[in-house]
Amino acid sequence: MDAVNHQFKLAARPVGLPQPSDWSYTEEPVGEPGEGEVLVQVQYISLDPAMRGWMNDGRSYIAPVGIGDVMRALAAGNVVASNHPDLAVGDHVTGLLGVQEYAVANGHAVMKVDPGLAPLPVYLGTLGMPGMTAYFGLLEIGKPTAGETVVVSGGAGAVGGVVGQLAKLKGARAIGIAGGKEKCDYVVNELGFDAAIDYKSEDVVKGLSEQCPKGIDVYFDNVGGEILDAALARLARHARVVVCGAISQYNNEGAMTGPSNYMSLLVNHASMTGFVVSDYGEKYAEGAQEMAKWLAAGKLKSREDIAEGLERFPETLLRLFAGKNTGKLVLRVAED
Repeated sequence: MDAVNHQFKLAARPVGLPQPSDWSYTEEPVGEPGEGEVLVQVQYISLDPAMRGWMNDGRSYIAPVGIGDVMRALAAGNVVASNHPDLAVGDHVTGLLGVQEYAVANGHAVMKVDPGLAPLPVYLGTLGMPGMTAYFGLLEIGKPTAGETVVVSGGAGAVGGVVGQLAKLKGARAIGIAGGKEKCDYVVNELGFDAAIDYKSEDVVKGLSEQCPKGIDVYFDNVGGEILDAALARLARHARVVVCGAISQYNNEGAMTGPSNYMSLLVNHASMTGFVVSDYGEKYAEGAQEMAKWLAAGKLKSREDIAEGLERFPETLLRLFAGKNTGKLVLRVAED
């Protein structure tokens, strides 16, 4: 192709919040797919808190993005050239396509999706990595039962919003922790949570005491820090703590703040388990089928917060760490 491919590449390891100087905005000719590969025009890019961890040069569950490499990101788009027998021009796919306008990808590394069943951004949210994170983290590790109390931090986010809804589908009480009245109203009035605690204007410890008089049976943690500590102090006997993320800690310039209330795990015979969604890769089809069924039946709601323009990637990514998004944050790169 004669088209130009604009890309964001990692130019430096961020210290604290990513700065404009940590990126290079480049252009190069669009690549040609080799044997077994496809060329995808990227239409939507998923912006996720995990991307901040991918920028660090340290031991983790996945190798860091290399300096000078296109920034890693999940994305959705349409196939514009194919050398793969199972993918044709015009098919829509999702995968780790990166922060760019065009991506050459192995045909086995992308997943074909049907935009006729759900809009493409939904495949980056409720039917994508965040939805699967909520599904397997809550149901496989948290294992809520009817009548139990489930608390989730980041309750208005892409993962947290689904966690609370799934808890309700399993007959549990769902309490969300979110920032600001608008987000708290959203999780209660639109997503059906039983209650919400506004960490920006309320005392979280007091709020958990009031909303969870018998303790927390399942705590799904997306933020870490002081809120994790508050939840640990309120655990019920045999509680399960699911460690999904720690967005409050990702941009620390020093060491992460660990929980001081960890002895609550011992006292309450509780467990705390960390996971990444790729642990359940072989079961994705099961989760996607269940989630799609609930979406179609109106039992599960999906919300996407869509920003415009590849060139706005650096500033839009920072919205995640300022709590300025509700639902799944997605960057639109090209028209559907």
